Amino acid sequence: MPEEGHLRRLLPIVRGLHARGHGVHVFTHNRFLPQVVSAGGILADLFSRWPIEAADAESRPVPCRYVSFAGHFADEIVAAVRPLRPSLVVYDTFAVIGRVVAADLGVPAVNVCAGHNVAPAPFLLQLASDPRVAIAPACHAAVERLRSRHRMPDASPFAYVNSLSETLNIYCEPPDFLTPAERQAFEPIAFFGSLPSIEHIEMPPRHPRPAYFPAGAGGRRIYVSFGTVVWRYYAAEALAAMESLADAIAAQPDMHGVISFGGSDAADTHGNRLQRPNVRVEKRVNQWAVLGEADLFVTHHGLNSTHESIFNRVPMLSYPFFWDQPGLAAKCQAFGIARPLAPVPRGRLAADAAAAAIGAVLQQRATLAERLEIARNRELAVMASRGQVLDQLAAIAQATRR
Repeated sequence: MPEEGHLRRLLPIVRGLHARGHGVHVFTHNRFLPQVVSAGGILADLFSRWPIEAADAESRPVPCRYVSFAGHFADEIVAAVRPLRPSLVVYDTFAVIGRVVAADLGVPAVNVCAGHNVAPAPFLLQLASDPRVAIAPACHAAVERLRSRHRMPDASPFAYVNSLSETLNIYCEPPDFLTPAERQAFEPIAFFGSLPSIEHIEMPPRHPRPAYFPAGAGGRRIYVSFGTVVWRYYAAEALAAMESLADAIAAQPDMHGVISFGGSDAADTHGNRLQRPNVRVEKRVNQWAVLGEADLFVTHHGLNSTHESIFNRVPMLSYPFFWDQPGLAAKCQAFGIARPLAPVPRGRLAADAAAAAIGAVLQQRATLAERLEIARNRELAVMASRGQVLDQLAAIAQATRR
């Protein structure tokens, strides 16, 4: 599906399978062509011919539209994939169409988990009372087609939650982020992490990375981002929290802040409200570059952002909004690599409380640094074991060819 963060988690799989000599066809949005080609994949434009909006432009949360997309266009997309004679389908959980294609073609499917500990049962229960939920008739019709024509008896408007695989589920965090009991929901499971490969991370950039903080900012460089998806549903809450954080940073002359809207168009409307003399506001940043400079990351705890922060050894202030974010925030706090900014998700935040939380974390940097080093070693360990997972995928594909 056209979610950049989800694509980034699949690219190391594409790169690894390509390096082993496999042809990897990546069905996604054509705006991701450079990333797919760089990873060795062959991009198939999924959405120019089959626009999501033509299947469903109304249902909320937005991933319900991906269920509608699968039911509406399944026959056409299966027909487009069939000539490739795939021996394996690897799909992000939100890409319900991947599960459908694999079932209709009779080939094994491997799921790549989308989020921290998104076990289907509790999240489906949560959606039952979620005030955002509004299911369009097109989605209900698509669900019926998935059930009756495409081997999905468990299909629902929330199939993007429970489209796990009976063959293998690739989990995008180190093993320590799930307890043994929590792992049961994802069996059979293989741990892969969410970060690019070490080789890709260490590759010299084609262009110099931008510098986001002024020279001489010292040890008081604060990076704030709540990602992109939060702005679809909780723009008012996100903006209020950012205003308090901007005020807290502005009150400290030797502190510097960078606030990113994660690429959201909300920046065009609201960015000026956050401008302060020592606060830089950007619609989008090179997150790896800014984390390379920052001393503290105020985050919603999106999966990619959290693990990028760990890799860069940057302590976090947790301000989760919804979905898997509160659980991942709690896990990071238990590991001692993050501190809460508010007592509850989307909690009201005053500037003085934000300033106190920032100051407390900066004073605890030595302790946090020790815990971050432990967490970073977990990331390195799961990345080092990726070859075994890729071999497992290759074996599944090879068995299909026999």
